[in-house]
Amino acid sequence: MTSSGISEPTTDASDPAADPSVVEGEITTTVRLVRLLITALIIAAVVAGIVRAGTTSATGQAAVVDGLLLAETILAGILILLGSLVEGFGFGLSLGTHWPYTRNILVLLVRGDPEAAHRIVATLVGTIGVALVVLAPGSATISGLVLVVITALFGMGTLFVLSGRLPSIVHGVHGLLAYGVFFSYLTKLYLPGANVWSLLDRTVPLHALLLAVFLGGMTTGQRGFGQPIEAFSWPRRLPQLVTVVHIFAALAVVATLGAWMPQYPVAFYVSVAQVSIGFLLFHAVNLRPKNPGILVALHQGMVLSMTLAIVAVAH
Repeated sequence: MTSSGISEPTTDASDPAADPSVVEGEITTTVRLVRLLITALIIAAVVAGIVRAGTTSATGQAAVVDGLLLAETILAGILILLGSLVEGFGFGLSLGTHWPYTRNILVLLVRGDPEAAHRIVATLVGTIGVALVVLAPGSATISGLVLVVITALFGMGTLFVLSGRLPSIVHGVHGLLAYGVFFSYLTKLYLPGANVWSLLDRTVPLHALLLAVFLGGMTTGQRGFGQPIEAFSWPRRLPQLVTVVHIFAALAVVATLGAWMPQYPVAFYVSVAQVSIGFLLFHAVNLRPKNPGILVALHQGMVLSMTLAIVAVAH
């Protein structure tokens, strides 16, 4: 007997239904609207790259690099948002543990499956990353591509975390690496001559922020697919303990940015609001563990905003 929503295995290994861990998500009106929004953002990223290539003061190959870099940075942020939509609307195992593609991934993409979109956009990010290394080899572009590749491999690992076959630390590292990709290309975009790793080393607020990102990924991994954390006054299970540590890490972000005021005003005020969103998300996860909804994307969007605000100050 199989549980509801999990497909029986077939003989075709390229079909997601061949994977017994497949749990199909529900294509609701909200998911369709989100699909339209993400499609618009992807088109906007491509158009922004083309416009930048045509209007930058650079010429020839350098102009192409400028355009690709802007598109890559935006797409890296969209990829993080897509990952949060996958979690928020219950599509984490819609393709099972089969990775990276399935026979009907394009059909699923057209239907509006966020996980299919997540993998296609990840491929686009990787392709542009290769092009940037070829056209403009350097520390930032090489670091970005290496991070893209490692993030993709850990992305495969997150599928096994959700299906209960790998520890939650894999999920945490995946989230950390995804932000590493975004930070790498964002730094190259804002500070063309800066060394990514030196900037990261000397920007203390980013340390606290990335720790919170890592623990947030672990919190998601600890609860697995569609499981609540459950309300508690004192942590009695490991998912609850990890949640408590994540909350303290989020408060540490607020404290760190507050200590550096007024250098990071935007990031500080967003971090304060982020704590409130985090508590709302905690309740949403317990009320609707399989599809906590758009709050997951809002949560990640605010982290992206803080990252952008911190790097912009360095600029």
